[in-house]
Amino acid sequence: MLKVAIVTRYFPSSAEPWQGRSVYQTLRVLARETDLRVFYPNASYPHLFKPRSRSYDRLDPSYSPADVQTSYYDYPALPVLSRPFNGLMAARALLPHVRRFAPDLIFGCFLYPDGYAALKIGQALAVPVVAMSIGSDINRIGDPISAMHTRAVLREADFLVTVSGDLRLKAIAMGAAAEKTRAIVNGCDLAVFHPGDRFHARLKLGIDPAAEAVVYIGRMDVKKGLRELVEAAARLHSARPRLRVYMVGEGPDRPLIESAIQARNAAGYIHALPGCAFDEVAVWMAAADLVTLPSYMEGCPNVILEALASGRPVVATNVGGIPEILSEECGRLVPPRDAGALVQALASVLDSAWEAQAISARGSRSWETVAAELLEVFHSLAPARTGSDHAC
Repeated sequence: MLKVAIVTRYFPSSAEPWQGRSVYQTLRVLARETDLRVFYPNASYPHLFKPRSRSYDRLDPSYSPADVQTSYYDYPALPVLSRPFNGLMAARALLPHVRRFAPDLIFGCFLYPDGYAALKIGQALAVPVVAMSIGSDINRIGDPISAMHTRAVLREADFLVTVSGDLRLKAIAMGAAAEKTRAIVNGCDLAVFHPGDRFHARLKLGIDPAAEAVVYIGRMDVKKGLRELVEAAARLHSARPRLRVYMVGEGPDRPLIESAIQARNAAGYIHALPGCAFDEVAVWMAAADLVTLPSYMEGCPNVILEALASGRPVVATNVGGIPEILSEECGRLVPPRDAGALVQALASVLDSAWEAQAISARGSRSWETVAAELLEVFHSLAPARTGSDHAC
């Protein structure tokens, strides 16, 4: 059985149990076919220097997501100042633990600092390294030195996986070898996301059965196009008084979004709600007339895959990998930062008849498929290490 060490903090932890859900779901399936362990590098900041943007409290080492063996290790860091060194510091903290595990292959999810740490560990142990880009690690590189380290991962990793063809092309433009890259689109749990009964879902959530329900589920971040969504909903509401918009999620820009709602006197029909548990996402999908993601940039957003598998049409921006998974048969694409185009697309979808089963049939892609494609990559790099030496 292939032994795979995963190096990533894009993964659930006691502080952020919702983080890295796409990686987690893939690894849950891969763990059935491989001897797999996650090594999570956690940036540990002095008390007086903890960033306010997210929780950096010491992680609970006993926390373990179901079905995936996970260990959490701190490495010292300072906000901004240590960023150029975080990859090396993470590698130093993880190396002795990964060495004891003796993997056949290392998989680094998120290019910097995680993928860089994976690269350095792989070089130290002389084992192949597969890196994965999820989108923001290429689209939102924070500084020139991080960009330099990101390019090193793209050039030096034995193989690169991206979650969309768009990201693959960007990675190649930054130095990745085309023949050592592959786009593997995300999936979703088809046992959870499938066409559901709208009436019963609305009854559970307290939504008027007669409402035209537009649902956004994700991070409360203005870069997700939420101010444009508020603007579009305000323009639509006078002609569509049954319109209700539900923004479900947490994030740093909630005050800005709530201010935008108040400025349009729209609190009666635009609702900024707290984040929901994973098992409630499917209920929101079932309750929706449409799901929207008017983001400025994306990799391969799971919320769209989940909406399509649930049989709900989607209005989203034509950025990143979204056009690879969304067509006119399943919804509408609009330019980013364009509230007027968003108004037209939302109205078009709400005015059209959609067949849930047909959307689901086109849009369903399982985590089992994702894991099988990733395992093909792993075996291509470590074929001689999958035999009797590691038989289970």
